[in-house]
Amino acid sequence: MNENLLFDFNKNTNPKEWRIIDDVVMGGRSNGQFQLDTEGNGLFFGAVSTENNGGFSSVRHQLNQRNISAFSKINIRLKGDGKTYQFRIKDNVSSYYAYITSFKTSGNWETITINLKDLYPSFRGQTLNLPNFKGDFIEEIVFLIGNKKNESFELRIDTIELVK
Repeated sequence: MNENLLFDFNKNTNPKEWRIIDDVVMGGRSNGQFQLDTEGNGLFFGAVSTENNGGFSSVRHQLNQRNISAFSKINIRLKGDGKTYQFRIKDNVSSYYAYITSFKTSGNWETITINLKDLYPSFRGQTLNLPNFKGDFIEEIVFLIGNKKNESFELRIDTIELVK
């Protein structure tokens, strides 16, 4: 197995390893879905609604605790719809907050590079007064859309890979 690989979508991937969490947990009306496309890429899609104080949809994958101390970046090969998404990680799944960053997609296949040290702590949209990510472990990966507007979305994900 490639020690750098966090996730590699393919036709044998079980999409049930990824879980949708929408704003409906707080009374919102957004609706995200996750499946594999015909090429075996992860496909996160749906509609975000700001109705009833909503406004986000996310898909998350829980990993076995993974030591990432030898790495400084994450490369994500994806194809978005021109919208802005958040990438989030948790160093401990029981932590109430996540480390996040935003990225804009181009509408084409591309590789987004995220510096781990640039991920900042956030809880429910609020930046916390804590240091940026400098952990040695990762236990959860999340993609989230929440641009404070009603919109449909579609994000295809191929690979998520650690970089030294």
